[in-house]
Amino acid sequence: MDFALTGEQREIQALAREIADNDIAPHAGDWDREHRFPREVFAKLGSLGLMGVCIPEELGGAGADFLSYVLVLEELSRADAGVGVTVAVHTSAATLPIVTFGTEEQKARFVPALARGEALGAFALTEPGSGSDAGSLRTTAVRDGDGWRLSGSKQWCTNGSHASTFLLFARTDPETVGARGVSAFVLDADHVEVTREEEKLGLHSSSTADLRLEDVHVDGDRLLHEERNGFAVAMATLDGGRIGIAAQAVGIAQASLDTARAYALEREQFGSKLAEFQAIRFKLADMATEIEAARQLTLRAAWLKQAGLPHGPAGAMAKLFASGVAVRASQEAIQVLGGYGYTREFPAERYYRDAKITEIYEGTSEIQRIVISRELLKTAERQLAASVPAED
Repeated sequence: MDFALTGEQREIQALAREIADNDIAPHAGDWDREHRFPREVFAKLGSLGLMGVCIPEELGGAGADFLSYVLVLEELSRADAGVGVTVAVHTSAATLPIVTFGTEEQKARFVPALARGEALGAFALTEPGSGSDAGSLRTTAVRDGDGWRLSGSKQWCTNGSHASTFLLFARTDPETVGARGVSAFVLDADHVEVTREEEKLGLHSSSTADLRLEDVHVDGDRLLHEERNGFAVAMATLDGGRIGIAAQAVGIAQASLDTARAYALEREQFGSKLAEFQAIRFKLADMATEIEAARQLTLRAAWLKQAGLPHGPAGAMAKLFASGVAVRASQEAIQVLGGYGYTREFPAERYYRDAKITEIYEGTSEIQRIVISRELLKTAERQLAASVPAED
């Protein structure tokens, strides 16, 4: 096994780290307090190719691999998790599905602007009545001449208030119960109405919006992939998206460790630096060990996806573990800082608020355990069946 990054991967990681340290981290606290969406940052990221890291060059992207994209997400999220999730949803939940499932015309029409950061993408699957049970969505798309007429509402749409392009899911077969009647559509901002910007515990620099569609007509070429196969698009998108959220969680956890370590090396109590106390040293050691384990799970899942190998369970494992690590690391950072950790003078409390959502979106931790255990049991059943001698 070779765990070394390639030269290109190291260069992309270094570029993302430079932007994170110089253009994002110094302002992240202000963006959090002001609940401000830093649109100018995404324009700069787009100009550097970081809004389309893993999008093919012929479609306007940087043409790097998926692992490079994951490295970028970790660096951006270390500086500001809100920026990280904006890029993650834009890239893996909105742009990549069009690259993967779109027609040549759709790819040429939508992808270049997204890859260059000139347009921002959003993913609209969840509804007020359908969260983890995404197959029960009720937004409808009814045939209307050569096109479709859509009606319904969506919830928790990241980038919703600022996006130009929406990957939206609707039921095109009302007679079919569950996922089989769902189709995917590529919509513009003027097709949807933003009805509310959500007030959240954390990720204040990102947008989370509710949407409404009222008898909206779209042309037939807005259908992505095949009719009634939209749920396959959604599940494939989430399989890759979970790897990105795992990277976001690793970034938050690393920022928590960096803050706790710096404080421990500076703060004195009882005549000694905090870093000299075994209790603090062991906290830092445990944080570092868990973060490295989470990082390796995430990179392995990214490598599997890049190699075209099954990666759903690996991505679920990475997200499950990394999100838990982010929550624990941010908690421990507050504990190391003591009373200061509970104030906004230091960023530890922001990391704590930002970390929790990684256990919820792109599938809760409970859903990840379902994905992992289902594959685990299927594998065991196949092995058992293969070991039973065939009867003559």
